[in-house]
Amino acid sequence: MKNKTMAIVAYITLIGWIIAYLEFKKSTEKSSLVNYHLGQSLGIIITSFLLSIASSIILAIIPSLGAIFYLILFIPFVLLLLGIIAANNELEKPVPIIGKIFEGRFNFAPEKESKI
Repeated sequence: MKNKTMAIVAYITLIGWIIAYLEFKKSTEKSSLVNYHLGQSLGIIITSFLLSIASSIILAIIPSLGAIFYLILFIPFVLLLLGIIAANNELEKPVPIIGKIFEGRFNFAPEKESKI
């Protein structure tokens, strides 16, 4: 699988992220593009999961906020689309709102051991 394709697939649900991660791990040449987009995608997935939990707790307490939270829960989907566009253009550009938080947090390429 090409690096650009792996970067795009990383944004297509959790299963797509796992497929891209496994392909990245078995590739001999570790692309910084794929590494970057794996991290951005994982950040969006984690944020979406936490947002779902928080919104379900708040909606259990105040059900009248349902319409607002449905719009808020749509934000991770939009971020995934923006990530796919950046990966398609082969840019290492963070997604809006949360991209800077997760930039550089995850490194999926193994560090090379130095011989002393």
